[in-house]
Parts: sequence; structure tokens; C-alpha cells
Amino acid sequence: MELFEAYRQRYSVRAFKSTPISEQAVTAILEAANSAPSAGNLQAYEIVIVRDAARKRELARVSCEQFFLVDAPVVLVFCANPDRNRNKYGDRGTDRYCVQDASVACAYAQLAATALELGSCWIGAFDETDVKRVINAPAAWRPVVILPVGVPADTAKSRCRRALTDIAHPEAR
Repeated sequence: MELFEAYRQRYSVRAFKSTPISEQAVTAILEAANSAPSAGNLQAYEIVIVRDAARKRELARVSCEQFFLVDAPVVLVFCANPDRNRNKYGDRGTDRYCVQDASVACAYAQLAATALELGSCWIGAFDETDVKRVINAPAAWRPVVILPVGVPADTAKSRCRRALTDIAHPEAR
């Protein structure tokens, strides 16, 4: 799928088929995430791959009970890793850049999933402490996004987007 088509086709999938995802597809999605830009190319993020049903249920529970994620065959948890850029960027790196890095990596993963005709849903509503416990994350890691990935069981609904004139503004004079 061409990149601009992937932009148009991507939507938040909240119903997944039980169809497994190939390891090649998972690898392609992870490679896309790995190609995302990051501050100083330090890639201050980690991706935890969750396939275990019990762990997915617990992630759903601590994510405001978004149980649709349980049906996704793969759930990717993107975590900021402030230790990766602490030395180069100090507080700015540990408070901001690592979160941005994880977010951009997740956005690339979403577009890759779409290009592979898979669905995903950006989940940002969760208890960080509980997610860290569920995925056994080191103390320094900070969960940023949970991304269930799978074959959509629903179809895209039309969605209204803001007009470009509403979101893009000329520089101030």
C-alpha cells in the first residue's frame, strides 16, 4: 500500500478477528517503528510484545477496561526509556524527548500495520504503574502507548476531519 493511501485507510480498530498475525508482519511493523526519527537518534523507547491472553486481559483491565484489545493477537506496549538519552539531553530528554520518541515510533507502527492491511488502535488511557507491573517493565521505563494489532473484524466508519485551514496557520506577522 502506498504511504498516502495508508494515511487515508488508517482508522481506530476496536474489534479484531482471531486470525493470527505472521511473524513476518510483526517484524515489518517493528522495523517500521525502528525507522522512526528520534532525538539524537538515541531511540529512547522500548517495545514490549504481548501475546499472552491473561496478560492482555490485565492490560485491558488497567486501560479503563478497553477489553477489545484482548482479541488482538498482538499487543505492542511502547515505553519511553529516559535512561537512553539522559546523558545527552538531561531533563528535557527524560521528560519530553523519550515520550516523543515512543510516540513517533508507535505512529510509524500504526501506518505499517495499515499498509499490511491490519488494524490497530492507539490506547493512551491507562494507569502507568499498573501497565509497568503487567509487562514487568524496569523502574525507569514509562508506558506511553498500548497498540493492539490484528485483522479488523469491523469496517472503517467515515470520519470527519478538521479542514486544513482550521489546523494550519500562517506564521504571525
